[in-house]
Amino acid sequence: MQVWLKVCSLAAAASLTLGFGASAAVAPLSPAVRTETAEASLAGSLSRLQLAGQRVIYSYAGRVVPARLLSLIRHGEAAGVIFFAANYQSRSQFTAVVRSLETANASKSNPARAYPLLLMADQEGGEVRRLPGAPVHSEAWIGARSTASDRAYQAQMAGKAAGRNLLSYGLNVNLAPVLDVYRSPGDFDDEYQRSYSSSAAVVSALGSDFITAQQAVGVAAAAKHFPGLGAATASQNTDERPVTIRLSRTALHNVDEYPYRAAIKAGVKLVMVSWAKYPSLGADVPAGLSPAIVQGQLRKLLGFTGVTVTDSIGAGALAPYGSTGNRALRAAEAGMELILAASQSTGEGVDCMDALRSALGDGRLAATGFRASVAQILQLRASLPA
Repeated sequence: MQVWLKVCSLAAAASLTLGFGASAAVAPLSPAVRTETAEASLAGSLSRLQLAGQRVIYSYAGRVVPARLLSLIRHGEAAGVIFFAANYQSRSQFTAVVRSLETANASKSNPARAYPLLLMADQEGGEVRRLPGAPVHSEAWIGARSTASDRAYQAQMAGKAAGRNLLSYGLNVNLAPVLDVYRSPGDFDDEYQRSYSSSAAVVSALGSDFITAQQAVGVAAAAKHFPGLGAATASQNTDERPVTIRLSRTALHNVDEYPYRAAIKAGVKLVMVSWAKYPSLGADVPAGLSPAIVQGQLRKLLGFTGVTVTDSIGAGALAPYGSTGNRALRAAEAGMELILAASQSTGEGVDCMDALRSALGDGRLAATGFRASVAQILQLRASLPA
């Protein structure tokens, strides 16, 4: 796995600290460097199983957290949890669930107990909301406002309201906004009103407005689905089947990737990568399994230095790529940092963790890069409210 410039600086800072005695004449570390060094140091102290678990977002079925998931969290073998509507019965029930996860995370047996779990949901707005409450309006509704100023205002209000709503439930990550630039009425994104517009400029402006407003209240945003699913037809759902987006490289650069430039400039903390294939970008595998897209397009070309997160590792688009563990390994080899085990089965997350641990142990995943990715995930966690 390639080690990016930002995360390389973590290891360098740690080495500098370890290489001098207390009396060495070096300038005091800035608060930012001290934080990065602490996270790099923690990553260096974790067991292989813990390192692997710190790359996995788990899910579960029903309204009661499985004892197995609580145990994983207590032992530092989880980065976080994604929630779905089936996990919710009432506000009191759900907030009690979140408290139980936070209590497990605070266990003395968890070496990462100082870092809040990544607790997330798809709270996009309109039809796609896992929890009751804001944002009420869909992206399509916002994008259809008659003036640019009203659109901007509505996007900002949606971002702020989404953040405040999720915080009220104890969550700190929203897998939103969707930055897909839809092409035809009724297509994959437009069918559920998930795209702001068929104009890349409008999607770019409103997406960055949403991100800025939401992150200002303390909830991290995850822009999706890079490099773009806007050209997918209604039947091209990567959750269900393999999908190939046959756009030219120029179209992808100038239209579909365009909103990510503004999102990155706005400081978006996560980017979710699509499971569709994009042959014109030099990839014959789904984007989230492709170093050419994850490392070449997103990291190198667009300069994203935040945390990458997969779409659901159980997606039908990945059926040709074998077991859950093999999919997780392929994603990590491509440069994906967080593996989203979103099939509402704790066992799916465990399969991901076991595969990553095995690959770390036998050298298929380089230890230095693996620790750097975990350190970067810990940085993200440190930036969020508990």
